[in-house]
Amino acid sequence: MKLYKLEASNWETFFGTPEEPIKRDIRTIAQTPSNDAFLLLAKDTFDELELLDSVPIGYNFTYCQEWGLTVDDDVIDRVIRDLRKKAYPTWQDQLDDIYHNGIAGWKATIKVTKDKYPK
Repeated sequence: MKLYKLEASNWETFFGTPEEPIKRDIRTIAQTPSNDAFLLLAKDTFDELELLDSVPIGYNFTYCQEWGLTVDDDVIDRVIRDLRKKAYPTWQDQLDDIYHNGIAGWKATIKVTKDKYPK
């Protein structure tokens, strides 16, 4: 997953307007207290965004409030694990997939989530 910074002034350019939204497979995970910039996680590459190699200071974590407000590299890893966990089918559905489609079919199902949220 890649960590990006998006200035609030570029929000509509990147995400579109309510009338004409631009669908992006991206997660907003943090924002500045003044809401003038946001941190985003994405698998895809976006040349129009600032790609970061580390978590900058001055952002409040917004992805999962009960985790607190601190955002750092460990929190980014935790977000990715959480996104994966929520995207996987239930264990009951996974067992059913194995029963009907075999291990190879189950691996194909799981690979979709692994590819969407790479470590």
